[in-house]
Amino acid sequence: MNRKIFVRTLAAGTAGLGLIRNTILAQTDPKPAALVPEKVRDFVGACHRDLDKVKSLLAESTNLIYGSWDWGGGDFESGIEAAGHVGRKDIASFLLEKGARSNTFLMTMMGQTAWIKSYLQLYPAHLTIRGPHGFSLLHHANQGGDEARELVDYLQSLGLKETKFNLHA
Repeated sequence: MNRKIFVRTLAAGTAGLGLIRNTILAQTDPKPAALVPEKVRDFVGACHRDLDKVKSLLAESTNLIYGSWDWGGGDFESGIEAAGHVGRKDIASFLLEKGARSNTFLMTMMGQTAWIKSYLQLYPAHLTIRGPHGFSLLHHANQGGDEARELVDYLQSLGLKETKFNLHA
């Protein structure tokens, strides 16, 4: 094989591999664009109070369910956390059904006593962790109403008091 044939064959092979690569990449979904910050803020705000608006915003952009808003100073809050610290079980349940990520604060508000007791046995230092806006586990349990009454008593028996932590300390 002379040099000229070798170069042509190599060029054709390289072009063919590039075509195959581009075809494969075109068949995969690219990562979606970043969420619009104002939409995240509106979604998190709605999760404090308005189930119909939550449903509407989520229908427009399903990935809002994973978004978090930074209220400043590292005070991040997701929609499900917003529902959690104000006791909106209807909104929290809807978001859980749609695949939102749960956390200790939410499960406390939802009255998941066995889950929280087990968790705190594994991580006792988390008794005093700070949630959205600095609210304690006890605050979230108090927001849970009758279903979380046992958790309120349990957390108080461990010495937890109803306080709002200063996130900026």
